[in-house]
Amino acid sequence: VQLQASGGGLVQPGKSLRLSCAASGFAVNYYNIAWFRQAPGKEREGVSCIAVIDGGTYYADSVKGRFTISRDNAKNTVYLHMTGLKPEDTAVYYCASTAYLWTADWALRDSYDYWGQGTLVTVSS
Repeated sequence: VQLQASGGGLVQPGKSLRLSCAASGFAVNYYNIAWFRQAPGKEREGVSCIAVIDGGTYYADSVKGRFTISRDNAKNTVYLHMTGLKPEDTAVYYCASTAYLWTADWALRDSYDYWGQGTLVTVSS
């Protein structure tokens, strides 16, 4: 099982960016996939999750209405489309997966078994 996160970069405030999480060794439509982020000096926090059960999506309050998580089963990839980016969105973004998830715990690091290597997003003018 491998996860490859990509798409990070430097972007100006208010702009958009799309992150990709390409999976290998398993099918994303059978796994719960989440995005986490970790800013310098801060704890890793859950940003969004797309669940296996009915494709339900979950978001941190700080990104609701700005970020959208989606899944492309044909490409075996999960995306995080980020709009209206703010400087406080600057962080290393990680994708993670698990076969079994209690959705109430979607934002907990310990809920996930596999992690990608992270991609850096910097929001700055």
